[in-house]
Amino acid sequence: MLLTISTTHTPATDLGYLLHKHPDRHQFFSMSFGQASVFYPEANTDKCTAALLLDIDPICLVRGKSKSGDRPLEQYVNDRPYVASSFLSVALAQVFRTAMSGHCKDRPELAETAIPLTVNLSVLPCRGGEKFLRKMFEPLGYQVTAEPLILDAKFPEWGASPYFAVELENTIKLADLLSHLYVLIPVLDDEKHYWVGDEEIEKLMRHGEGWLNAHPAREQIANRYLKRQRRLTKIAISQLAEEDHLDPDAIELSHQQEEEVLEKRISLNEQRLTSVMEVLQSSSAKRVVDLGCGEGKLLQLLLKDSAIEQITGVDVSYRILEIAKERLQVDRFSPAQQSRLQLLQSSLIYRDSRLTGYDVATVIEVIEHLDLERLAIFERNLFEFIRAKRAIVTTPNVEYNVRFENLPAGKFRHRDHRFEWTRQEFQTWANGVADRFGYEVEFRSIGMEDLAVGSPTQMAIFTRQV
Repeated sequence: MLLTISTTHTPATDLGYLLHKHPDRHQFFSMSFGQASVFYPEANTDKCTAALLLDIDPICLVRGKSKSGDRPLEQYVNDRPYVASSFLSVALAQVFRTAMSGHCKDRPELAETAIPLTVNLSVLPCRGGEKFLRKMFEPLGYQVTAEPLILDAKFPEWGASPYFAVELENTIKLADLLSHLYVLIPVLDDEKHYWVGDEEIEKLMRHGEGWLNAHPAREQIANRYLKRQRRLTKIAISQLAEEDHLDPDAIELSHQQEEEVLEKRISLNEQRLTSVMEVLQSSSAKRVVDLGCGEGKLLQLLLKDSAIEQITGVDVSYRILEIAKERLQVDRFSPAQQSRLQLLQSSLIYRDSRLTGYDVATVIEVIEHLDLERLAIFERNLFEFIRAKRAIVTTPNVEYNVRFENLPAGKFRHRDHRFEWTRQEFQTWANGVADRFGYEVEFRSIGMEDLAVGSPTQMAIFTRQV
């Protein structure tokens, strides 16, 4: 079984630092079921490829196993030595243990950097077909190329195989990529070569940290990863649900209130929403999706505009969506109103096919809550995958913070903000995004303009080029 990981990051040979495997050496690792080896088919400054070759010993697979059962030849005639399976996951965890943990002693900043990575799996079993394969990886920001592999061209009556040659492309931290592969390869195979017990829940939570909780198919992933054992799956899903509540929902609400108090004196939130509505109405939008809708303040205004036929609110937090339902009094809606509004739990950094086909996508005071290394994933999701005709993005102008008397110098307006941009930084980012994804961009100020520091909020209006 062969897996390769390539990068065009400059210099590409940095991949050797991340994997802790020198490009000039061919290294071997003994496994209980065979041998793994790591080598580099190419290693130069422009492109570097690391290959993990897993040579499974069929004798090791049957040693000590009983031959009884309904299919006595199965342990001798099977696909395990040739396909990506839980054997490959175990090899990844052992051979690339340090890389998977996110550590890089010589280049620690590199381990925290999202870089362009391409994975090729020569034979990947997928019980559920290409649609299921895409359902697993596309929400994580991957571009998926899948080539179906036939069983035998000489015997078409045997039908299609469940195997694919797969290529996955993403700009992502290497540790995240390895964790995705570790969990999802056996999920796609829908099988594991070893006994699955309670300790597998801990492995799933550890390797799924930071992404599984927000994955649209998290329950299906947990069910397959734990070999469909209902008790284990129930515990895992319960732990993921607990993360929902520990997900900074209560803290987030408190922080939002602090930010609102800070900005209340200038009624900035109302000015933001009014400005966004003006753009929406001028665009004659019929279908609008509000990404990161929070408690539904913009949704409330959208519902009042009868010209908007379909309104979708999206947030990563289920609890916040419940608050939005209460705020909007959805249970009192007429059938016609209910058909106009839908609330979806999803993440801005995961692809979700439900979010395509909209006239306008709004992202109001959201991007500053994203880690900078995930911003590239968000950009591709919004401008390449969702690809609305128009996108409206607002974010604080950090230069204006000196005008808030109660905000200590050097502090952001919200405790969860990962960054706040100057006007120049925001415009540089927006212009770059527009160039890369085929949009035109216009900038507007929100709030009273200060000659020295500008307005408190900045807005970018992206219009897709025909």
